[in-house]
Amino acid sequence: MKCKICNKQVKGRSDKKFCSQRCKNYYHVNLRKVTAIAVKEIDIILHRNRAILLEVLGKNLLQKKIPRIRLEKKKFHFKYNTHWHVNNKNKTLFWVYDFGWMSFSDDEILIVRKRNIS
Repeated sequence: MKCKICNKQVKGRSDKKFCSQRCKNYYHVNLRKVTAIAVKEIDIILHRNRAILLEVLGKNLLQKKIPRIRLEKKKFHFKYNTHWHVNNKNKTLFWVYDFGWMSFSDDEILIVRKRNIS
């Protein structure tokens, strides 16, 4: 087998992927850099989405129905969420941390806030 970095012949165990500690470190340091950049970009979008939902819902309301266009105008990214839940009516509720939204066929969005359980 050849090293993933320098293509030198790898000696030792059959599952070894790198010829030296130097090549192994180089590979993993660069992998972390690429991963960190992707995660940072997605995290920015998720935090922006949460801020938009908080702004629209306000600090005191637990839920509110609004036109979809209102979120679109604020550049809300509908494809980014932290998790989702399908309710007993087979409707999907998408979550960004502690705020959720559900689309309706008439281009309306229901925004909800997770209740604090204390």
